[in-house]
Amino acid sequence: MSNENVVPQTVSSEEQLERLLAEPYSEDVEFARQLDGDIVVLGAGGKMGPTLIRRILLANEEAGVDTTVYAVSRYTESGLEEKLQSWGAETIRADLLEEGALESLPDCENVIYLVGMKFGSTGQEPLTWAINSYLPGRVASRYSDSRITALSTGNVYPPVPVDSGGSVETDETGPVGEYAQSCLGRERVFQHFSKANETSTCLLRLNYAVELRYGVLLDLAKRVYAEEPVPLEMGYVNVIWQGDANSVCFRSLQLADSPADILNVTGPNVLSVRNLAERFADEFGCDVTFEGEEKETALLNDASRCHDIFEEPRVSIDEVVELVASWVEEDGTTWGKPTKFHVRDGEF
Repeated sequence: MSNENVVPQTVSSEEQLERLLAEPYSEDVEFARQLDGDIVVLGAGGKMGPTLIRRILLANEEAGVDTTVYAVSRYTESGLEEKLQSWGAETIRADLLEEGALESLPDCENVIYLVGMKFGSTGQEPLTWAINSYLPGRVASRYSDSRITALSTGNVYPPVPVDSGGSVETDETGPVGEYAQSCLGRERVFQHFSKANETSTCLLRLNYAVELRYGVLLDLAKRVYAEEPVPLEMGYVNVIWQGDANSVCFRSLQLADSPADILNVTGPNVLSVRNLAERFADEFGCDVTFEGEEKETALLNDASRCHDIFEEPRVSIDEVVELVASWVEEDGTTWGKPTKFHVRDGEF
């Protein structure tokens, strides 16, 4: 991976931000050139989908390949479907839980599965399990002859000692709460069908992707800027710039195997929530207060294997902190979806 700078010192608009998150690396372009077949992205309307799809489209364009990218979503956000169409995606409106929806989708050699339910899962546990655990089996059966990359989460691991560096892919799982349990259910179902049907599959345990409109760093920055106490129950985190996560997600199709491969995806460092909050306070020129104390364990991923395969994320934590701070000061658009990263009981 080359070392060219990929982020500017400031980002002034959502259009600039989306282009930044979507701008393909040279490795993405080369992978697009080598990848056989069309791509269908299921759950295209979520946090990751739009800029991932745009990144793939741009990589295809630079690679000079005629690969169709289908973007499947319910499209509840106004204007998103038209935006994806303007970028070159073939959009399909579908609620994948509805009978016949999957059967109506086009056959594709490559499937990127981004469907999931987290926020609002507490109080809607049956729907959470249906989306996170039942639907993957339907998808795996529908696309049994395809190559599948499916987004999972580091929440399938238990909290581990901070000085351990985080869980690795071969560690025992230990999900806390029904959301995390249902996500392990998603993995187990994909693993079953990968083995039973010899479907090449890769499961990405991601935590936490961040950008300027959403994520752990935004949550911290907004608390500090508003001079609200920062909770320390989960005193340490991993994060990765969404653009870097997009690149790994796309190229992870090359890792799809039977039995299913598993890959942790996050940044290289264990980050102190206290230190991050103090850095934002310095950026804003204000004081910061805390509530609670750090515990000896936290939800942490060790993504060394990912970095060995794809190299370390190109965008550094220092760059992201500065961009997020500037975005908050300028009252940039946010999605209004707190990550609840500090939650230890698994209730989201």
